[in-house]
Amino acid sequence: MVSVLLDNIGELVTNDARSGDGSPLGLLRDAALVMEGDRVAWVGERRSAPAADALVDASGAAVIPGFVDSHAHLVFAGDRADEFAARMEGRPYSAGGIQTTVAATRASSDEMLAANVARLVAEMHRQGTTTVEIKSGYGLTVADEARSVAIAAQFTDETTYLGAHVVAPEYADDPAAYVDLVTGPMLEAVRPFARWIDVFCERGAFDADQARAILAAGAAAGLQARIHANQLGHGPGIGIACEVGAAAADHCTFAGADDLDNLAQAGVVATLLPGVEFSTRSPYPDARAMLAAGVTVALATDCNPGSCYTSSMPLCVALAVREMRMSPAEALWSATAGGAQALRRDDVGALSVGRRADFAVLAAPSYLHLAYRPGVPLIGAVYRGGQHIA
Repeated sequence: MVSVLLDNIGELVTNDARSGDGSPLGLLRDAALVMEGDRVAWVGERRSAPAADALVDASGAAVIPGFVDSHAHLVFAGDRADEFAARMEGRPYSAGGIQTTVAATRASSDEMLAANVARLVAEMHRQGTTTVEIKSGYGLTVADEARSVAIAAQFTDETTYLGAHVVAPEYADDPAAYVDLVTGPMLEAVRPFARWIDVFCERGAFDADQARAILAAGAAAGLQARIHANQLGHGPGIGIACEVGAAAADHCTFAGADDLDNLAQAGVVATLLPGVEFSTRSPYPDARAMLAAGVTVALATDCNPGSCYTSSMPLCVALAVREMRMSPAEALWSATAGGAQALRRDDVGALSVGRRADFAVLAAPSYLHLAYRPGVPLIGAVYRGGQHIA
């Protein structure tokens, strides 16, 4: 097996508190890393680096684990730029705009949908993302949800069935029948391609009883639970996530003290999506209160054509620091190791021996520049499984 030495790393973020400075980021300076195949084989100070078959010189740059984007809606057609413009002029966001994308997605071919996913995943790679979760949710028929999850599976192992995004328009007068479809024939059709099941538990979407039924059906079919919770107001979503043992409750914009206690005690990750608040002019989640309560926090893009059309994890890191008062270290950890925990992955999100060799070489001397220089293209090179992909 060929070994590769990544040498002359000015600052290496390992996310291993046993390494380097002993912080959660496990910072090492004047460091090196050895890859064998798709795994990390050695990490440490460069003066102690073992010999390898090949050498890559980081030229004193910072190296960070690849971003883990644990919440993205990439299987869709069209855009909603007009809706964004109207919202910026004062119209508040609501879930209803999803139906616009549903119509466009249903009318598109598999090839068109796959090409759009490929474009967005390539954007993510160029910005340092090496692991991405991809949801369905813009088909809302048995055939369209099945093909959406199958297309997502071409690009990631982290595929999520979100037939319960909103009630399909043809079931507007009979939402109970749509829940039966989501938990019956639609679930059966997507099951071969999906790892996760999700539900938008919110006013205008699905209530608490419907969410419980949908997640229970998914669990019976072998799919693990995650949930859109408490985005538009206080509601039952976070409580349901904790009740069913979901991996993550996503959004958590409106979370009370009891919600935070429940998340911490249940070990459910709170996935925060600051690009949504930026794009909708909504209140930001209280990340400081979550961290103080002992909640594990992840950051993700929520890339979608309606409420947040960004694929940039560096932007989300900068927003988390500026708008949610996270420290640069907390934000980076949440965008890497936190995202890995939200996906229940122990092979990504950190750079320690045995982990996947997924990392980004920054065009900067320190990870601090991700928040310090927002909007600047600071990703110099990206490796996934030891392969240079961007």
